[in-house]
Amino acid sequence: MEYISTRGFGPVSFERTILDGLAPDGGLYVPTSYPKFPFDKMEELTYLSYEEVAEVVMSPFIGDSIPRETFRTMLKVAYANFADEDVAPLNQLGDDTWLLELYHGPTLAFKDIALQLLGQMIDFTLEKNKLKATVIGATSGDTGPAAIEGLKHVENAKTFMLFPKNRTSAIQQRQMTTCSAKNVFPIAIDGTFDDCQDIVKTLFNEEKFKEKVNATAINSISWARVLPQVVYYFFAWSRLRTFIGDKRLSFSVPTGNFGDIYAGYVAMQCGLPIERLVIANNSNDILTRFIQDGDYSMKSVQPTSSPSMDILVASNFERFLFDLYGKMPERTKSAMEDFRKSGSLEDISALELEDARSIFEAYKASEIDVLKQMSSSDILRQITIDPHTAVGMCAAEEKPHLRPMVVLSTAHPAKFPTAVERATGTIPLLPPHMEDLMDKEEIYETLPNDSEVVKQYILDRYSA
Repeated sequence: MEYISTRGFGPVSFERTILDGLAPDGGLYVPTSYPKFPFDKMEELTYLSYEEVAEVVMSPFIGDSIPRETFRTMLKVAYANFADEDVAPLNQLGDDTWLLELYHGPTLAFKDIALQLLGQMIDFTLEKNKLKATVIGATSGDTGPAAIEGLKHVENAKTFMLFPKNRTSAIQQRQMTTCSAKNVFPIAIDGTFDDCQDIVKTLFNEEKFKEKVNATAINSISWARVLPQVVYYFFAWSRLRTFIGDKRLSFSVPTGNFGDIYAGYVAMQCGLPIERLVIANNSNDILTRFIQDGDYSMKSVQPTSSPSMDILVASNFERFLFDLYGKMPERTKSAMEDFRKSGSLEDISALELEDARSIFEAYKASEIDVLKQMSSSDILRQITIDPHTAVGMCAAEEKPHLRPMVVLSTAHPAKFPTAVERATGTIPLLPPHMEDLMDKEEIYETLPNDSEVVKQYILDRYSA
């Protein structure tokens, strides 16, 4: 399996995508082709554990970059500490709707499923090549804690995690800032998540700096971060195969950066029988506007009760755009450069928009919709959900023609106690391993929204 950048660089190996994160030309790595899984091969997944499904799905993408036995051990280690033996269990909501619970990992968010594995892949690759690296990431709330948890024991890497000051939940922040590992540096940026993300991309595009610190990415701009998320689409289908018969599954996915739903798109390209992928947005609705009206334009970020989705620009959309453009890197590069200048994507034809609509539908949930959904789920279904999951459930209810349907539940409700209490009147309890979180000392730096300041901060600690 080889990979190319959406802007033309490559081809490279899977190992190179781990080391680079972002491609040298500023593009995102994608496979040169998608492996196709025959239907009879997919049916065999019904009898496999989550780790075994992951091995089957991911191995064609990894090739010989990681030996098969080593990869198998990585998978066992990655998911050994998940609270549910199924890793991503399904909870039936109705005759034809299920909730896929992705929050049973150590930091209570779906990002654990990828990052508990990616940390090991980074460590293996660095050790294999006798390298040390600097991991630089940005988070809107969940990636940061999961990345820190996955990388805090990686001796060959220092991790710098940027998060928007006062724009994550208190628990999300403390999951980052109470880590005592000496190789982890949380940084609060005076700005939005998009500002954090722009700083990271700016630093990755500075070749001298990137080479000096051997920078790599942990965000979903890294292909190796997206790949493990493809697995749970296959896993959900495998567990529902006997219930749904020959019907095709749809998925409602709460998303801001397009990474989680892009993983579903990859599963679809590999042959998984998916009817539609439903983009579930909160008030920050750039993706919904694109699907419904062809309007992919920047607007100011609105803080919401689902902060992990308070994102202005969806980074992973470039990967889908590359395919939509017929894998034409020059056109993709030109379109993204024009978008950065004008704040609007103009290079989309009516036919291309229809192609996108044949894969995706979309829905925007208001803050009132989210609170009502959390309240009704608590009262009518006796389940407590976090606000991000509520966005996905709102979208699912608005798409009754797409059944059977799986809603991705992306975070444990205890990560968002204020929102849950407002909707239900009760505060969800943190699990025992996190019950002293709010009593721990926070250690982090606050820096301005300035890539030069952040760069110097990293350089000072890289050489220490």
